Amino acid sequence: MRYVSAHEAEQLIASADPLAVLDIREHGLYGEGHLLFASNCPYSVLELKISALVPDIKATLIIYDDADGVAERAAQALERIGYKDILIIEGGIEAWRSAGLAVFKGVNVPSKVLGELIEHAMEVKSITPDELARMQESGQALLLIDGRPTSEFEKMTIPGARSLPNGELLYRWDALDLDPAVPVVVHCAGRTRGLIGAQSLINAGIPNPVVALQNGTQGWALSGRHLTRGNRSDGLPAMTSTKVDQGSERFERLVTQYGVPTLEASDFAAWRHVNANAYMFDVRSMAEFEAAHVPGSLHAPTVQLVQATDEYVAQRRAPILLIDDNGVRAASAAVWLKQLGHKPIVMRRAGALMTQPDALQSPESRLRPVSPSDLAAGGGTDLIVDLRKSMAFREGHVPGSIWATRARLASVVPPACRTVTFVADDPRVADLCASDLETASNVDCFILDGGFQTWCAQGGEVEQTPDRPADAEAIDFLFFVHDRHNGNLEASRRYLEWETGLVAQMSSSERGQFHIEEKRHG
Repeated sequence: MRYVSAHEAEQLIASADPLAVLDIREHGLYGEGHLLFASNCPYSVLELKISALVPDIKATLIIYDDADGVAERAAQALERIGYKDILIIEGGIEAWRSAGLAVFKGVNVPSKVLGELIEHAMEVKSITPDELARMQESGQALLLIDGRPTSEFEKMTIPGARSLPNGELLYRWDALDLDPAVPVVVHCAGRTRGLIGAQSLINAGIPNPVVALQNGTQGWALSGRHLTRGNRSDGLPAMTSTKVDQGSERFERLVTQYGVPTLEASDFAAWRHVNANAYMFDVRSMAEFEAAHVPGSLHAPTVQLVQATDEYVAQRRAPILLIDDNGVRAASAAVWLKQLGHKPIVMRRAGALMTQPDALQSPESRLRPVSPSDLAAGGGTDLIVDLRKSMAFREGHVPGSIWATRARLASVVPPACRTVTFVADDPRVADLCASDLETASNVDCFILDGGFQTWCAQGGEVEQTPDRPADAEAIDFLFFVHDRHNGNLEASRRYLEWETGLVAQMSSSERGQFHIEEKRHG
């Protein structure tokens, strides 16, 4: 590892070289301010996430922290895995700020910037909540689409909306059998997915009039109207083999119009030999992926791969192979990934390579287990450390336990402590914490067998602490966005102001990383 200044890091990020920028702080700290193109890979789960975020161990990694020594520990962990080209921003995020460089609040910021840039460049048409309400009240035929994942639709949506995630829009469009004269309105919770969903339909040559709903569900609520909650989806429009085959024409239109490279399935082995560490994403539904997929591919549904690209792809300018059945969903994702500055490739006729996967094994810990009954009886442990999410800890935990993250574990374990029992949702997280703790001290580490869920199932006493950990200590939780969907209209206003202000924050070099298609007139 070696150190670089903030300005040196800025120049590297703006160059044409492939590299990944990793913020190794906890999610809450990341969300309060980070580099535009940084992916969040918290030190707590670094070894568990890094191979998916950066599959190429030869990649250049730029990492940063709060100048608290965590970046150095993260670099050592990365070197043990096999990553060698690791650069640490000297002075961490504060050095970046002090250099006069922009820091961005929130999450999935590049994708949100894309939506704002697309709205301007493509002149995406929007209607206001008042206009939508008048259309509905007049009895006018229209299709109101909630383009978010179904799980978000079920929590809350606009009355009359149908759940049809953006990633499935083009793929299942023909199955709707919609009259070409019927207007289509696409919405999300804010702005990005409504704009991207609407423009995706326009890009594909859908004949219907298509618009986005201005500011989505939050705009609807701010207009004084109610949202429906606890919804049930009607399910996705059913696809027949004929409808799947019909999609090939739409696929060809997209890859030709936007210059998206394609790969024949018959050439995959040779391509993979050269690109052994490239990203490979199956963009179909989880059910389709679990039934069969190309070995080595990861699941990343189109709607989320475009909306939350930084959660899947940390290395910029690296090849990204997208896999689908008829290519429509993959091509749709590729159009937007290309404009985000990535290098997508779509595989043709991928079905021939798909196989039924082996059953996944549940992760196990190397630590000696302590049963809930033994822990309740004292268990011979000096300290119980809960590694779950901070908000889950507040809601309920083993009495007497403390909450901690891996990065701050050493500061909460007293010098005289000799035994620690971890409570974890993922036992591998406990293993990582134990490795750090055992390396730095003589502590013996154990794990609660079955985790907190088993503790509760066996009648263990539960302690609730609504104010502990304190907000300032709950560094894994992003308070900035958490209550905008729960009726807090002021939070919604702040969020929308933040979203529409993102483009103005960018430097010219950051803006240059996007390759936005301009509207084609005539």
